[in-house]
Amino acid sequence: MPQQPDRPRPHQVPHHVYVLAFDGVRLLDVAAPLEVFTTAARYTGGGYLVRVCTPDGQDVTTSTGLRIAADLPAADVRRTDTLIVPGHAERVTFDGRAELVELVGQLADGAGRLASVCTGAFALAAAGLLHGRRATTHWEHAARLAWLYPDTDVTADAIYVQDGPVFTSAGVTAGIDVCLALVEQDHGPDLARRVARDLVVFLQRPGGQSQFSAASRTPATGHPVLRPLLDAIAADPAADHRLAALAAKAAVSPRHLTRLFNQQLGTTPAAYVESLRFEAARMLLERGANVTEAAERSGLGSDETLRRVFARHLGTTPSAYAARFRTTAVGA
Repeated sequence: MPQQPDRPRPHQVPHHVYVLAFDGVRLLDVAAPLEVFTTAARYTGGGYLVRVCTPDGQDVTTSTGLRIAADLPAADVRRTDTLIVPGHAERVTFDGRAELVELVGQLADGAGRLASVCTGAFALAAAGLLHGRRATTHWEHAARLAWLYPDTDVTADAIYVQDGPVFTSAGVTAGIDVCLALVEQDHGPDLARRVARDLVVFLQRPGGQSQFSAASRTPATGHPVLRPLLDAIAADPAADHRLAALAAKAAVSPRHLTRLFNQQLGTTPAAYVESLRFEAARMLLERGANVTEAAERSGLGSDETLRRVFARHLGTTPSAYAARFRTTAVGA
């Protein structure tokens, strides 16, 4: 049965969360915080009051063309426990949006806690709110943030960074990660875990922004020799996928198959098979398998092999990876 929301708590003072929206804002940068905090409000019986403010109180048009209605103009915002600043889809550095940067600074003055999503970090930096702090942003724009604001210590690979009351997060969906961390800070890991389960997301994804699935790292190919092999590997990673076996299945020589993998995918057959087995082991651990089970069922074979592969791909251990599902804490 689905979990039921907690009953409203008498005399509870809600935590006021404001998400600043503006024309050109990335839709998911706004939607992710709203989903996390609204879900948390339901489970706490009103522990959060979540509202959208815009510069003039009018509706805004997001990067997708979808319009978002404002709850109130920014000038009417009074008590702010948490201010969320999303990113701009086109003007990622907020260049030419001086009035918006000024507004962020004004709202931040009355906020107990700040968080940016994606390139919203540029607005915080432009407003002087990241001076002398550690921060992150979307991996594609991290170098630009560091160049424009050398007084900010940019951690390019982080999913999110906390420096005192200021939180910055990586691209788009990392807004969920950082907001789960804020919920945990307010109410502890049990509630954060409950919200994560409701949204069917990581409580804290291991690794950094360089962590991408094998499927997203690998260029698509419709090559008549490779496509059936790739499908077979994905369908059963634990099967015999040694070079000789793959070449025999494709009816080509091992040398020719290796050449095709390099030309079409930019990798070797062995490296590709390992990446798929790593993905399989990762999903098994997420679903509660122990290290030995994950190693055997993914085709990696032994605990030691699994540990080496995790160290190479994520810079962590399988057991530490599994532990990340128990807390949002970056240092877990």
